[in-house]
Amino acid sequence: MLLTVGGLCAPPWGRRHYESHSQKPVGGRTRMDVTHLAAVDSTRAARVLSEVRSARLSGQPAPVPPRPVIEQSWERMLRSGVDPDHDFRADLLSREEVQRRRETSALRHVLPVLREGLLAAADVAHHIMVVADEEGRVLWREGSAPVLRRADGLGFELGADWRENVVGTNGLGTPAVVRRPVQVFASEHFVRSQANWTCAGAPLTDPRDGRLLGVVDVSGPLETMHPATLAWVDSVAKLAEARLREMHLESLERLRAVAAPVLARLGGRALVVDPDGWTAAVSGMPYLRRVTLPKSLSPGLRWLPGLGLCSLEPLAGGWLVRAAADEPAPRGATRIVLDLRQARRWSVEVSGGAGSWVRELSPRHAELLYLLAVHRTGRSASDLAGDVFGDPARTVTVRAEMSRVRRYLGALLEHRPYRFAEDTDVEVLLPEDPRDLLPHSTAPAVARRRTSAPAPSGTSAPAP
Repeated sequence: MLLTVGGLCAPPWGRRHYESHSQKPVGGRTRMDVTHLAAVDSTRAARVLSEVRSARLSGQPAPVPPRPVIEQSWERMLRSGVDPDHDFRADLLSREEVQRRRETSALRHVLPVLREGLLAAADVAHHIMVVADEEGRVLWREGSAPVLRRADGLGFELGADWRENVVGTNGLGTPAVVRRPVQVFASEHFVRSQANWTCAGAPLTDPRDGRLLGVVDVSGPLETMHPATLAWVDSVAKLAEARLREMHLESLERLRAVAAPVLARLGGRALVVDPDGWTAAVSGMPYLRRVTLPKSLSPGLRWLPGLGLCSLEPLAGGWLVRAAADEPAPRGATRIVLDLRQARRWSVEVSGGAGSWVRELSPRHAELLYLLAVHRTGRSASDLAGDVFGDPARTVTVRAEMSRVRRYLGALLEHRPYRFAEDTDVEVLLPEDPRDLLPHSTAPAVARRRTSAPAPSGTSAPAP
């Protein structure tokens, strides 16, 4: 006799066979291969995961360790005080606020890609597709009507807050923290009420700079779990990101057509950028991929990193930036604040005689700037390659990333070795618990810092 589970045919083997085929040795420990064992028998898989969860939460030895991504998430939940036995539901956003966020989210442009790739199969498989913004708020929710009704009972509603530190380990909040696709099955959910549910989510990032835009998730009742779901969701998420990249290039091409006649009649250094600072065309100067613009843009003179004092004039779809000739840089101490307190969003703020500006950082740039902040004497490309990749030979990748960082930090970041300029005051804002430092990061140097002595939040973290 065969059992059909998630579209797969599997024999109803006993628990001993089930467990022996669901474990993998890793570093001397046995790890659970949840996708394999759930494909064999989802009910038994759920039972074992329930035992694992109960044991781990009570401080007892577990039958098998949970998967690393789940174990690390559970540890974050225990530190943040999420109640595993009672779900917490924050106030839903109003319909008006949901609509406002939809209209301003870049994800609205890729909904057709997500729907085409996920909805047809999801409906047949009794799944729903859920899209949340970078703050974990559910903005779109579509798919099987019966499953949508069941989701209501979990608080999986439009406008709901599904951040990991609010509702525990889940397929929307956890991928946003670790910045990679995650499948959460049965009692891998930290909160007990979600144990009859299965989720597979993938982060959606801005292909231009790696900034988190949101998460797309396919969810459903426990019996709908399939080991291929995660790869499927991740593939569609990558298609959506490719569409965003294509739209960006098309937008720059349109702006370039507007810029050409304007730049042709100007002298001196000038460039045309879109509202986010991405360059469409330049004249009389080397090409810059992106210019860091002030948050509040208006015509007039502005000091821009890497360019100095510039005149900004609005164009259709962007801005004309004209560099002032031989203009001395404003004097005064420069303060750099690297904010790493949040689990999903990091930024660098620069303030001084030239004014102030803030830039959101990609996961990789957050790692690199943090390592330079704690090593004020500098790091070579080889040092950083070892810090980030565990391989000192990967200097080409490091140099490429540092070149991108220097485009917006300019003279504030020196090289040979890479370091913050001596006349800068660098402050790092850290999480209260060092174990929450850049939770997405697998960089060996960051992992070592997570286990170091706690540093007070809001204080600088210089190198010893």
